[in-house]
This record gives sequence, C-alpha cells and structure tokens, in this order.
Amino acid sequence: MQPTMPVRLSAAETTLVEQLKAAGADAQAERITVAGLPSRRVESYHYTDLRTLLKAVPPLAAPANEASAPALRVPGAFQLMIANGIVQDNSTAPAGVIVGKSEGPALTLRDDMLVHINTALARESLNLNLDGKIDPIIQIDRRTEGEAAHSASSARIYLADDSEATIIETYSGSQAAHLSNHASYIALGKNARLTHITVDLSARPATHFATNEYNLGEGAQLRSLVIHAGANLSRAHVFARFAGQGSHADFTGLNLVSDGQHCDITMDINHAVPNTGSKELYKQIARGRSTAVFQGRIVVSRDAQKTDGKMMMQGLMLSDEAQILSKPELEIYADDVVCGHGSTCGQIDEEMLFYLMSRGVTKADAEVMLVRGFLEELIDPIEHDELREALASVIDQWLVGGLH
Repeated sequence: MQPTMPVRLSAAETTLVEQLKAAGADAQAERITVAGLPSRRVESYHYTDLRTLLKAVPPLAAPANEASAPALRVPGAFQLMIANGIVQDNSTAPAGVIVGKSEGPALTLRDDMLVHINTALARESLNLNLDGKIDPIIQIDRRTEGEAAHSASSARIYLADDSEATIIETYSGSQAAHLSNHASYIALGKNARLTHITVDLSARPATHFATNEYNLGEGAQLRSLVIHAGANLSRAHVFARFAGQGSHADFTGLNLVSDGQHCDITMDINHAVPNTGSKELYKQIARGRSTAVFQGRIVVSRDAQKTDGKMMMQGLMLSDEAQILSKPELEIYADDVVCGHGSTCGQIDEEMLFYLMSRGVTKADAEVMLVRGFLEELIDPIEHDELREALASVIDQWLVGGLH
C-alpha cells in the first residue's frame, strides 16, 4: 500500500497549521497537514466545503484593550463578556449564579475539525454554575475586537437539579474580517429547565463558527434557538445527548442570508435512553446570491425505546439566485419509536401577496408581513417579553436590510 501523501495546503490551512503548532497542538496540526480542512468528501461538510470557502486566517487575537457596545441589549439581563477569548471581570452575580473560569476544553472531543481547533486554541473557559430559579436572564456577550484576528472562546454551564434559567449568547465585535470559533458545553441536571439562545451578529466580513453541546439528565427540558444574521461565512453545530429518561428538547434555528453569504446549521443528536423526545424546527431565508444550509441527524440508540422525534426544515427563497440546501436524517436502532422528518422550500405565496396589495399594502411591506408570519413560531414561544422583542428586532433589521 502506498503511504498517504499530505494534501497541498491552501494559505488558510498553512496559517492554521502554524497557529496550532505554536499552541502545542501538534496532533491537530498534523490532521490538517495530512487531510486539509473538511471538504465535500466529508459527509457532514458536504454542503460547506471549508477548503474552498475559508480564504484566509488572520493572526491569533491579542487581549482586547477596549470593547465596542453590545450588538444586542436585553433589558435587565445579567451580562458577562468574553473578549478575544478572555473572560472579562463582571459585576456581582445574582442569587443562584456562581461565575468562574478555568483552563482546558469545554467540549467533548469528537471527530470534527472545528471542535479540535477550538479545543486547541481556547485559552480559558467561562464557568457558570446555576442553582434554583435564576432571575434575571443571563447574557454572555462574546466578541472579537480590534484588527482582524482569530479568536477561540469557551464556556461550561451546569444547571443543578430542578433549576431553571434563560441564557442568551451573542457574537459580535469590530467591523473587521475576524475568524471566531466559539464553544459552549451545557449540562442539565434532573428536571432542570433551560432556554438557550445564540445569535450571530458578527460583522459582514467575518467568519463565525460555534458549537453548542447539550447533555440532558432525567426529566430535563431544553429549548434551543440558533440565529445567524451576521458573518459572511458561518457554521453552527448543535450536538445533544439525551442521557436521562423523560427528557425533552425543542431544537430551533434560523439562517438569514443575503448576497454572498454562506450559513450552515448542522445538528446531530443522540437519544441514548428510553422515553425521551425531541422536536426540531429549522427555518432558512435567503435573498440575493446566497446559500443557506441545514443538516440534521437524529440517532436513536438500540436501548432508546419509546423515543418520539420529529424534525422539519422550512426554507423561503426571496430571489431566483438564492440557494437553500437541506439534509435531514434519521438513524434508528430501536423498534418502538415514533420518528419522522421533512423538508420544504419555496417562495412567497403570490396569492397572499396579491391579497395584501389589493388592500393598499405596498409590495415591500406585504413581503415583510408574510416573512414575519413565517418566522413567528420560532420567536413566539420565548416567554420573556424583553428577550422576545430583542430577537424580533434582529429579524426586522435584517428584513429591511439594516444589519449591514
């Protein structure tokens, strides 16, 4: 057998190898040297070929000297900040919240290059331990500041048994061509309840990668919402493991993409024990010459009888040049389950558009009204009025073209 020959590295891959070696991550550097970044040949990256799409990697981020204003403010939220990968000092935490930081990776190691890179380059992790019914909302503001930089950040969040919390993580920074790679590991104890929202509001020239990993204990209840409305190239991972019976999760997400953008949400969840349930609803809206991607996989393990899992992707194309790609998958090893998946894609209903216009609504306003209606079921379940209004404002700004 002929030995495997290293691939010819791109400029971006060469820089990544150098950065990983400088961080002492020789194994990760060797993986890129031999195989390069994930390409279409890697099934989970089939629609997001990083060898082609990632053109450049800026220098590793230095500590931030100053921070710009938050890209999204949630009134009354307890705010924490991670700037250029470094956990910043914070004000006194509310009752039931213990804030700390530590070294070492937050994510479970898995065969994914973006996870390997975050694990190698994240210098420290924000630690949150939550106990009881947490009030107010917690906002983790992650940002990359200054000149174009490559930053990696990490957070570990633990909800004690019977606890309840709402956490929003926002990603933003200066208007430079940053590359950011963020990670959150979240463990829910017995009967814990969590609403976890992540919103990408990075500058348009930026590249944004993020991974959310969930571990659900017995009776835990999770609502997850991922929104992309910023970076030119973005990919979000949603990994979850149902480890306790009676646990349930609603996984939702939204890609908002315009000319030149490529945004990907990839979900991979594992029902590992009996009597668990999940509902997945992801929506994508694309306008101009842009690409929105959803890849979703539900794995039902052999012992996970009585699993109830339903996955749906809905796409809305606002231009003929837009491209929406979807790949839902079920991998079922148990024989007593209720599981299904579906995917739909189309344009704005011309009859509904005509109806509104016939009653004096302009075409532009009518389109906005119809798109808002299309997205209502993602935002309406958010119980906090201020948070729901803040998320609606992100969508409204995108609809009128005001984000960039």
